Amino acid sequence: MAKRTDRTKVVILTQEYRIEGEIALVAGARLTDWIIDANQFLAVTNAEVTDHVGREILSAPFLNVNKDRIEMLVPM
Repeated sequence: MAKRTDRTKVVILTQEYRIEGEIALVAGARLTDWIIDANQFLAVTNAEVTDHVGREILSAPFLNVNKDRIEMLVPM
């Protein structure tokens, strides 16, 4: 039986960008465990990318984020 995944809304902060979007997180899993087990690039869907002043950089249905660039990751 496959594990059920839910879309979890998150905010990802890098040195240059604020990314709002959704990640596929197994139901009941902790975000910390998910990021530890993730590959080098994290899949974010329905992504909205802005700079830290709030200027829109881009929006995309799918975006890969380099895990090494993440400074903060929080659920919305």
